[in-house]
Amino acid sequence: MNQALNISQSKPHYEILDGLRGVAAIMVVFFHVFETFSNGDHTKQIINHGYLAVDFFFMLSGYVISYAYDNRWNQMTLKDFFIRRLVRLQPMIIIGSLVGAVLFYFQQSEGLGWSGISTTPVWKLILVMFIGMTVILVGKSLDIRGWNEMHPLNGPVWSLFFEYIANTVYALILRRVSKIVLGILVLISAGFTIHYAFTNPNGDIIGGWSIDDATQLKIGFTRLAFPFLMGVSWQDQLN
Repeated sequence: MNQALNISQSKPHYEILDGLRGVAAIMVVFFHVFETFSNGDHTKQIINHGYLAVDFFFMLSGYVISYAYDNRWNQMTLKDFFIRRLVRLQPMIIIGSLVGAVLFYFQQSEGLGWSGISTTPVWKLILVMFIGMTVILVGKSLDIRGWNEMHPLNGPVWSLFFEYIANTVYALILRRVSKIVLGILVLISAGFTIHYAFTNPNGDIIGGWSIDDATQLKIGFTRLAFPFLMGVSWQDQLN
């Protein structure tokens, strides 16, 4: 583990990428805030395409992962890589699940002006919390908020679920393929995205966060593939 944590950090840090990440995060927050005033119909709200900031996150992730690790594989193993990703991502997932559990438990408390403490059994709340900490998808029987979310206590983790998958595919496959193959994969994934955009009755590409049915997983992978591959390819073409 020490080897994983002590790999040289000599590469330049681009603060503009942090800035773009911050702007995208704010866009997502505003999107959900305005969503509450449109009865969930994002087509009628301000910043109605703010959800695309998540897709931007995937693209930025592809670029940053490739930039950070492409020329370091002679200094680390796959185990080192995954340890570094866990150290990077897992703490905020755990903290988010803890905070989500506490807020869910007291969401109906009199102190907040509602009718009382949540009636969900504590054992079920704790179980959902620990499952959420592992990023494993929560089944419908444990959908304690009733919103068909992958992670009821920490909604944003759906994107990190796909982030972990993308990181794994990068480490096992993408870092080894040629620029030509990578370009072909980008074109194929772009085709799936375009197809989904034109065939979705709602005229958008929102979705991927729900456990409602298998279609939602397909939407999530569709939203992940093109931007992440584009980010990796972008970085690859610059080197």
